[in-house]
Parts: sequence; C-alpha cells; structure tokens
Amino acid sequence: MAWCLSAFGGNAVAPQSGDWCKRLSDRLPDVSLADCQQSALKPTGALSQKGFPILKRVIPAAQSSGPRKEAVRVLLLGGIHGDELTAAAIVFQWMQWMQNAPARNFEWEVAPVVNPDGLLAPKPQRVNANGVDLNRNFPTPGWKNDAPRYWTRVTRSDPRRFPGAAPLSEPETRWLNEEMERFRPHVIISVHAPFGVLDFDGPAPAPRRFGRLHLSPVGVYPGSLGNYSGVHKNVPVITIELPNALAMPPQAEVKRIWFDMLGWIARNVPQRTQVAQEADASPRQGGVAKAVR
Repeated sequence: MAWCLSAFGGNAVAPQSGDWCKRLSDRLPDVSLADCQQSALKPTGALSQKGFPILKRVIPAAQSSGPRKEAVRVLLLGGIHGDELTAAAIVFQWMQWMQNAPARNFEWEVAPVVNPDGLLAPKPQRVNANGVDLNRNFPTPGWKNDAPRYWTRVTRSDPRRFPGAAPLSEPETRWLNEEMERFRPHVIISVHAPFGVLDFDGPAPAPRRFGRLHLSPVGVYPGSLGNYSGVHKNVPVITIELPNALAMPPQAEVKRIWFDMLGWIARNVPQRTQVAQEADASPRQGGVAKAVR
C-alpha cells in the first residue's frame, strides 16, 4: 500500500492501482476484472474518507470535418449511493461503447464510483464513511436551514439520509463540486436505483423515456445534485433510477437506455460553434466583453 496525501481526503492510505479493479469487480454485478481494467480509469488525486482514490475517465469528442463546434460535455456519474451496486456497474458497461458513434460526438467525463467507501463497506451502504448521504450534501440555497429541517421533520432523522454537518463537508462532494466547476458540463447524468424511473431537473426539455424507464419526478430535496445543478446552476441533470439495486437489467435494456440517452442529448443539449464561442469571449466596441452566463 502507498501512503497518499490529498486535499480532499486528508492523510489516508490509498490502494495501489492493481487493487482498484480487483476490489471493485469483486463487488459489482456483471463487471469483470478485465472490464474494469479496460475502462482506463485514472485516479483524480482525490481520496475518499478511507483513502480509496476517486477514479475517472475523460474521453474527448471525435474531430469534426464540418464547422468548428464546441462538443457537448457530458458528466456521467454512478455510485453516489454505495448500496446501489447497479448504478456503478451499468456505467462500466457503457464505458465500453463510448468510442463508438454516436457517443463520439460528445466529450465525456465519467466517474462510475463516486462513493467508494459506501460501495466497499463490509455491507454496502448508502452513506459514505462519515455516515453522510452525499446526495444531500451539495450547497443548495438555504441549505443550513432547509437540509437539517428536512432531515429531522420529513425523514425523521433517518441515518441513511443524513445531509452532513455542513454543505460540501465530505471529500467526495468537494471533489465533485470542484470537478463540475472545472469541466463545466452541459448536462449531468447521475445513475441511481431502485425506483425504476427517470427524474429530471433543469432548463432543457425533460426526457420522456429511456428504455423501459419513464419520466416520473421524485421531488426536489435540499442538498441534492439535481437541485444544486439543475435548479440552482441551470445545468440539466438526468437521474436514471434503475429498477433493482443489486441485479442488472437485461443487456438489451442496458443498450436501450444508453441509446435513448444519447438521442436525448443530441436533440436537447445544443452545440455552439467554436466561432461563436470565440466571439463571445472577444472584446466588444468600447472594450466591454460579453458576459458568460
């Protein structure tokens, strides 16, 4: 084992690269050791509370021969809740198809296991190693009042839904928040289980159906990623709720969800020409540059 320091995780022991895929593939359904190794995930430099590296892969868009356009940037996340094993496993399967059309039209950043400590606990758990529900820990407006009140009054202090002592109190959410600022995604796809529906937050037209999953909004919660990104930051968030947290959907359904998702992105997340991007950043008459929203 190698000692590693991280601004996100503090002093912790990080497993060496040979251990990552062994531990993840042993836990995840339908993900072999070879599948994980071929995913080409790399450590981000951030560690979970227990020292497991948060892993990601960046896949650039294919070069276009037409007018220069800024590729749509897609942030794909799995495993925010550690006991939703299929939410991480399906992302590993989708990564095998990202070099093929039409996925190559987009720029991808993929983090299949945002909550490795919850996933790798002796019994997988929703919360991270500090007992915090990461999907209630984002800094939505009014969090300091709304999140604790919602937790005590609505969930009756359910420990599986504890929002934390403060927004972004956890190394995993701090990493994801900084990554959102750095990558500036045009759309975020977050995979969960086991409600078997689609949820959506944000300014774009909502998807009606991916595979057998139909749109059925599950609500807006203090500190949730959908609330923070989709409502507050105006970056659309699609939440895919698989029907089972432990058993993967049939392979044909995994593909249907994937291709329906790609089609929705292509139709509803518009590209901008690179020329327009450069014009927006250039000075206007009088030396005033156009503001970037």
